[in-house]
Amino acid sequence: MSRPTPLREVHESLGATLTDFAGWLMPLRYGSESAEHNAVRMAAGLFDLSHMGEIFVTGRQAGESLDHALVGHLSALEPGRARYTMICAEDGGVLDDLIVYRLGDEEFLVVANASNYERVAAELTARAGGFDAEVDDRSDRYALIAVQGPRAQEIVGSLTDADLAGLKYYAGLPATVAGSEALIARTGYTGEDGFELFVAAEDAVPLWQELTKAGDAYGLRPAGLSARDTLRLEAGMPLYGNELNAGLTPFDAGLGRVVKFDKPGDFVGRAALAPLKDVPPRRRLTGLVARGRRVPRHGYPVVSRTDGTVVGEVTSGAPSQSLGKPIAMAYVDTNVSEGLAVDIRGSHEPVDVVDLPFYRRSM
Repeated sequence: MSRPTPLREVHESLGATLTDFAGWLMPLRYGSESAEHNAVRMAAGLFDLSHMGEIFVTGRQAGESLDHALVGHLSALEPGRARYTMICAEDGGVLDDLIVYRLGDEEFLVVANASNYERVAAELTARAGGFDAEVDDRSDRYALIAVQGPRAQEIVGSLTDADLAGLKYYAGLPATVAGSEALIARTGYTGEDGFELFVAAEDAVPLWQELTKAGDAYGLRPAGLSARDTLRLEAGMPLYGNELNAGLTPFDAGLGRVVKFDKPGDFVGRAALAPLKDVPPRRRLTGLVARGRRVPRHGYPVVSRTDGTVVGEVTSGAPSQSLGKPIAMAYVDTNVSEGLAVDIRGSHEPVDVVDLPFYRRSM
């Protein structure tokens, strides 16, 4: 049975279509997916992200334990800053992609994807052996609400005295928001500016309600998983299970920059990843824009228009509200850059290869 978030009754009262996602009962949409997508691009969207995992790593050697467990150099983070990183298996395969916040000298918050957080917590615990560090999975105690879009700062700013203007991208600070103690983060997964609010589970409903009231004048509307997926796809952001999985390394995904070989000590996966550092992968993650109206979907083959040879596979695809055309991300053979199509139920639909991301917000 799917687990509800602390906001389930709110979603039901708003008429949301609820669906199972990674074992959680989540809002897919509240009405029009395109209206929710466009609200985030033009004004702001309100998201329930309480399915994400919150794992705390504390202790004198918390940073060193994360350096060993993850591919990034987390002990180098300044308190208040965050970093995108990955946890890999010994063979270099990606077990999950993560955001790590340094909350203090001896305290880190690791945010994991809903489908993986229990495994991540177990791996972090095992890999902390020998370090003066403690791993505590507090996911059930937290709710996570995000406000994304160009009006996000005005909306959240009306409910807090925190210096949001001074909060940098990939940073976080403790603050009070609408009377609730929160960690305000500025990372995002939509291609827009915005804030993520980590709060106690019991504070989720009143905070959501206050954000809804504050955002009414700015065009804020609740947004579900469908809009979140099309927004992140336009922004060229990977989704675990699509662009990332245990059969791929960070280098396969074009994200080798997150692997820090120059940090002190060894880390899990280093021996497998080091030989790949200077070797071009067989396939690269590529942006595709359809010339027609049919949508390339996850798992569809990418083929040569010349002879129909399979040269890749679509990882994510959807209609793009911002571009007005179907778009997709796909792993494509590195020696192929044009003359491509996607096999959509036996029909080879032409596509153009473009650089990622498809969309960049105006600053």
